[in-house]
Amino acid sequence: MADEEKKGLVQEFKEFIDKGNAMDMAVGVVIGGAFTAIVTSLTTDIINPLITLLSGGMVSEDGAAIPLTIMGFNIGNFISAIINFLIIAWVVFMLVKSINKLKNAGSSLLKKDEGEPEPEMNPPACPFCLEEVKEGATRCPHCGGAFDEPAAPTPVEA
Repeated sequence: MADEEKKGLVQEFKEFIDKGNAMDMAVGVVIGGAFTAIVTSLTTDIINPLITLLSGGMVSEDGAAIPLTIMGFNIGNFISAIINFLIIAWVVFMLVKSINKLKNAGSSLLKKDEGEPEPEMNPPACPFCLEEVKEGATRCPHCGGAFDEPAAPTPVEA
């Protein structure tokens, strides 16, 4: 029984890999790490010095901003972390929104190609004897009754 479980687990893992989930996840982690480094650099090297200057902080002789501290706490780093989070969260939100929009557009195209499913229909029946007749018949082959109009299928009632 252990061999069957192993085979099932291995098969399940192969399906997981084949679906591309692992590759999508790996690409997402790598791109996320690279993007986080870019955003961190943006906030550390550009936004933090601007915050320091705008808040009355000082700049050293070599042009580097002296960190904004209040009672020993580095407020500039905290603000930088908040800005990092907001930028990354915004980009992830926009990516997810775009992907969902693409999926919805793709599924709506598929629905248009498939068309609306035809409703289930009952075969035509004679109104006199209720026996099944061929579509388009003007007389019942069972009872001989004449129809006012050619027989047509009727929708199945739910």
